[in-house]
Amino acid sequence: MSGRAVVIDRPGELRLSSVDPLEPGPGEALVRVAWSGICGSDREVFTGGRPEGFVRYPVVPGHEWSGTVEAVGAGVTADHVGHRVVGEGFRGCRSCDACRRGESNLCASGYEETGFTLPGAWAEHLLVPARLLHVLPPEADLRAAAVLEPAACVGEACLRLGGTAGERVAVVGGGSLGLLGAQLLAATAPAELVVVEPRTGREELAAGCGASAVLTPLEAVRRCGRFDAVLETAGTAGSAHLATRLARRGGRVALTGLPPESDVLVTSRLVSAQLTLHTVFGAPSRAWTHVVRLFTAGVLDPGRIVTHEYDLAEARTALDALAGPGPEVGKILLRPGR
Repeated sequence: MSGRAVVIDRPGELRLSSVDPLEPGPGEALVRVAWSGICGSDREVFTGGRPEGFVRYPVVPGHEWSGTVEAVGAGVTADHVGHRVVGEGFRGCRSCDACRRGESNLCASGYEETGFTLPGAWAEHLLVPARLLHVLPPEADLRAAAVLEPAACVGEACLRLGGTAGERVAVVGGGSLGLLGAQLLAATAPAELVVVEPRTGREELAAGCGASAVLTPLEAVRRCGRFDAVLETAGTAGSAHLATRLARRGGRVALTGLPPESDVLVTSRLVSAQLTLHTVFGAPSRAWTHVVRLFTAGVLDPGRIVTHEYDLAEARTALDALAGPGPEVGKILLRPGR
């Protein structure tokens, strides 16, 4: 029985295609996709803005997803069938130094990731190595679980920042990553949790994610040197510099955004303030384990930031909605199933 999949043949060319689900091979699992998310990197695939080497056309996008295991290949326990799951995207070689350290996102054998260089979840079915799956409880909300991939990315940044109850914490960026990061940081019981976001109208959503206040960048500048830990998720010109200015002397900063190459970071501030600076690219396995546990425990609710849902056939409309998001646009999901 054939199913639907969105294919981007080359930048600007998107089509809904009919495809036959593949049989899972050794070590693989076939997942019926329940929900698939859209983020800025998916739009880069569509527009051609994805850096060279980080996409392979034609491609079925979709690196954020949730679903149910329908079949497994040889070497995979049949107990997987019927389980609700999410899955890691990086396809590390498992033998290089980075993979052995648990940093599959930095695999020395080259970049391979679901939805970018390999078929993704903008489809009714997804074939993935079973070793990448994280099993969810039977009652898990798959709509919310589809947002666990970006939560894992920002979760790695939060793990690197650490956190002690009573600290002052700031998040630069009130988009999906920033709001998920706010939820994770709120779990450490900070005395103050500020989200810095230039768009108005995000206050209610940010408060629901644990923020004590939402500041514009101009308002935030007046609090430079105040925060023990700062998480940057905006990826815009100047956002990393603002994050380092907000941190107190001896504070900690984690950068997750990818700003324009022309962006500048003043390193003298890093040294004179003796800041600890972390950078994060994607989510290694430990971050996935961390956020899945918090989700299962009810501490993390990724579904809180979902604002729009579209059928798979409306993928182009969904990408347009992401292009110029107003304050009312949070995380956008696609429904592959009919």
